[in-house]
Amino acid sequence: MQVAGITTPQEVFVASRDRKFRINELLVIDDPHQGPLIGEVVEANSYNRFIPLSIEHAFSDAHVLESLKSLGYSIDEDEINIAKVKLMSEASYPVTTGSYVHLPGFAEVKGFLIKGSREEGLLLGEIKNTEETARSMDEDLKGLFYIYSAGKLDKTKNVPFILDLRSFQQYPHIGIFGGSGSGKSFGMRVILEELAKHNIPTVILDPHYEMDFSESQEDIPKAGNFKKAFSKFQIGEHIGVEFLNLSKRDLLALLSAVSPLSEAMSSAVEVLHRRGDTYLSFSSRLDDLAQALEMGRSKIDNALRQDMEPSERERFRRMRELLEDYQNIPLPSVQGIAWRLRRLYSSGLFSHDIKPVKEAMMQGKLAVIQGPIWLLQVFSTYMLSNIYRQRRDYKDSELKGQIQGDYFPPFVIATDEAHNFAPKGRETATKGIITEIAQEGRKYGVFLVLATQRPTLLDETVTAQLNTKIIFRTVRGSDIATITEETDIKAEEARRLPYLPSGDAFVSSPLFGRTVAIRVRFPYTRSPHTQNPIDEIKNHRASSEEKLLSLISQHLPIYAANFARAVEDINRDSEEKYEVRTLKETLDALVEKGRLKKQPSPLGDIYM
Repeated sequence: MQVAGITTPQEVFVASRDRKFRINELLVIDDPHQGPLIGEVVEANSYNRFIPLSIEHAFSDAHVLESLKSLGYSIDEDEINIAKVKLMSEASYPVTTGSYVHLPGFAEVKGFLIKGSREEGLLLGEIKNTEETARSMDEDLKGLFYIYSAGKLDKTKNVPFILDLRSFQQYPHIGIFGGSGSGKSFGMRVILEELAKHNIPTVILDPHYEMDFSESQEDIPKAGNFKKAFSKFQIGEHIGVEFLNLSKRDLLALLSAVSPLSEAMSSAVEVLHRRGDTYLSFSSRLDDLAQALEMGRSKIDNALRQDMEPSERERFRRMRELLEDYQNIPLPSVQGIAWRLRRLYSSGLFSHDIKPVKEAMMQGKLAVIQGPIWLLQVFSTYMLSNIYRQRRDYKDSELKGQIQGDYFPPFVIATDEAHNFAPKGRETATKGIITEIAQEGRKYGVFLVLATQRPTLLDETVTAQLNTKIIFRTVRGSDIATITEETDIKAEEARRLPYLPSGDAFVSSPLFGRTVAIRVRFPYTRSPHTQNPIDEIKNHRASSEEKLLSLISQHLPIYAANFARAVEDINRDSEEKYEVRTLKETLDALVEKGRLKKQPSPLGDIYM
């Protein structure tokens, strides 16, 4: 392999008769004047006598052609492989044409490929097209995980891609971008598994109910058990918000997460909410004020002149006091606040607190928060603000030498569908806290892992703070444009984004100083959503069929003349209630499948 054509300090063309080049592989150029230079293949082509090498080809030029002839290549006879190579570090001056090129040993490029130890890093996958280099790799870096490719599961033969945990302090946040079916969710699962292995406290907002780590992959020997590494919480069932501890700011955030508050509503909440309020006391105050505003002072006074129960009289007195104190608050504002509050209450949000989440975090677990997207937005507004403030207060007091309260650890916040929590161009309740963490979280050891199919819809301030970006297959032009703006991904790689196989990704990180092509490792745990829908239909039908056969077998043979009695007996034991017609159709279907026999008789068919 030799350098051909006119060169620059940044890129060269390398030609070979015998070896085909692969995108993203590393080569060492032995420049006689500058010493070894490391470069990465960004384009690769092969030419032979059946496809003449055009001197006007955009990839190469007349200088490359003339250089190849001077180096002894037969343009008309030889197959010629040409690679466009970008140097990892700019050379002092243009590379010498004719310089020999060789594949690197691991020691020559270790500094470019490995940026952390396997003990203190996240093993996310393999660096593509590094098999030859990996042969001379340290033994403790070989075969660390499994890769699923071309329908097969094999141990990795490439150099592992390790994201150094300690680099989070300098480059704190991770963005995961990719369309449906690109492997984005598996990439998120792999990152979370690695965080769990290191006992990093992590809060996961899971709108798809898929972040369950209890089932290990059967195909991977020694996959490990993650059952004790995570805790799963349903909003309203296991966790919620303790109303008594809500500040005015927290309550405003919760109510606005249900539906945006008008200025009049916000002012009303500020005035009406009192320290020490329970849900019952605050909701009663709203209901009494709404009724008082609707009745008016004169009707309330008239009612108080009438004979009534003491409890009812006390209620009207409260209404009169509220009307005197808050008569300037518009009735629609009070009704709007009450409606939002009732919706929160009906979701079960005020039935519990976030203590279980904090306990899981203190144990270094993954705390998986599940619920509908709207409820996740409501709850996470309160929860993220609470735990972030607790961590920030602890760290600030530590720096001042005035530690108050118990230790609260650094932690990671991870979510899919991140554009719903921090959307571009509109305000949501969660956007404020996520933006604040994106900008300031590094100082306090709070980090984000945000995944989305639509990076264009994610708030630009948040996107800019995602230092490490993992980019899977992306098809939309607007999303690709956003990615190229926000990363150091090259034009050649951007053109490949719509065609990346599922599980392949580009990683853009300041830690590496370049875009790295990787394949994500096979996860150790299985998502509950991995079953093919067609298989699900077939399995359900087979299961239902077996259940039905088991039920019917107790009543066989069934005579057509006695169907009504058979339906009555079967319905007594069955959850599904049959009629004579539907039972006959079911039995005929089982006969067609060969599971039952139907025999004609003078008194009608007999099913046996």
